[in-house]
Amino acid sequence: MYRRVRRASVFAAVAALAALTPALGYAAPVPFLVVAGVFLLGIRDGEWFEVLALPGDREEERLYGVGAFALALAGLAAVATVPPVPLPAGAFAAAALAVGGGRFGRELVRIRSEDEFRLVAAYLVAGGVAAVAGQVVSGAIAILLGGGSAASPDASATAAAAAPAGFLPAGGFDALVGSLPAFAFLGAVAVLTAALVRSLVYARDAHITVVIVALVAWGFTALDPTVTAVGVVAALAVTAGLGYASYALGAASVPGMLTGVLLSLLTVVLGGVAWFLTLMAFYAVGGLASKYRFDEKADRGVAQENQGARGTGNVLANSAVALVALLGYAAAPHVGVPESVFRLAFAGAVSTAMADTLSSEIGGLFDAPRLITTLRPVEPGTDGAVTWQGEVAGLAGAALIAFLAAAPLPVVDPVVGGTLLGGGVVVAAGAVGMTVDSVLGALIEGGRIGNQTVNFLATLSGAALAVGVGVVIG
Repeated sequence: MYRRVRRASVFAAVAALAALTPALGYAAPVPFLVVAGVFLLGIRDGEWFEVLALPGDREEERLYGVGAFALALAGLAAVATVPPVPLPAGAFAAAALAVGGGRFGRELVRIRSEDEFRLVAAYLVAGGVAAVAGQVVSGAIAILLGGGSAASPDASATAAAAAPAGFLPAGGFDALVGSLPAFAFLGAVAVLTAALVRSLVYARDAHITVVIVALVAWGFTALDPTVTAVGVVAALAVTAGLGYASYALGAASVPGMLTGVLLSLLTVVLGGVAWFLTLMAFYAVGGLASKYRFDEKADRGVAQENQGARGTGNVLANSAVALVALLGYAAAPHVGVPESVFRLAFAGAVSTAMADTLSSEIGGLFDAPRLITTLRPVEPGTDGAVTWQGEVAGLAGAALIAFLAAAPLPVVDPVVGGTLLGGGVVVAAGAVGMTVDSVLGALIEGGRIGNQTVNFLATLSGAALAVGVGVVIG
């Protein structure tokens, strides 16, 4: 057991080198290349080989796990020091330490518990703290070198290039302190992404995880969102609480919980309260609907798999279009597209997801379903089967999303403007998207085309309709 902790501490130590990137300048990849050489070529047996070996390493007599991790960091370090648009040093440090620190925290807790939720929580806490610390150290080094003390020209240039607004301050240590909320947000995004990717790959694939996390962190430094201390603390507290509730109630698996928490955090920070309430309504009502009379639905063959606990695939199938719309909204000032386009797309996608979920979960409890393409009676659970009760439930769900997205709630800007007009567009998008889901289910679902693909296409159609109608009448 302690061998795993020692192994994880080595991963964390290698990752910590990323925080020194501003000081090393163009030589930043060198330490990682040296470490990779030692692990891949120098340690072939003995005690340290046994400590560091991951599944598969012993058969190949190479420490490919930690060696590939060091090589991946070397590549990212090169990208972080190559002009004209380098990977920001803070994003690099956040990604590396989210993975390395998270791994160390997980193995520390594993000494006392094998409970998956506790292990994931330890990964998130340790990795998040390490990611923030890495950004602080990287930012402090960049400030010191940028101040012209003992910095080499290459290091100074690298430090300056690695300081995009909001994430690596260029205004001294006061600015560094002021950037802590932004560091916390980026660290949270990095560690949530790391934990999610880790849940989907093998333990040996830390190199894949860190590259993906670095690309995600890079993207968010480019967006440069406005983050306040109160806002990020509230967002983290609320999303963490809701994530735990979804797991404790059995509404989501651990990967599904991580996906939901990440999407919720992004929604409340990049969109705002109204966006968050709109998405949370879908997660909460949809999760409860999946659990409602579950045993009866299981007997009828229409229940969600995995005891109704939604996994990453299910969450993303219903939320991917809304996520893209959210990111588009955050990037609107940079791409020259009106914000209203992304607002309508988000609301239309969530409305469709809600309508489709309720029509399936509620409609599946009633007899005499009919195939939507022919209206002929079919067995419950048939792809493309609908009941009038399910259609009514779906419309009610779309109406709820429309209210949350369009109503001018106190001190909350609505997602879409205009209570009647905007709300009507969102309801129509949900109804059409729900119908598209049923039609696609009847025509193409089965074999290579699964339910998740159909859900994604349906939410895409709802978003497209909302945007199209909104543009025409706007």
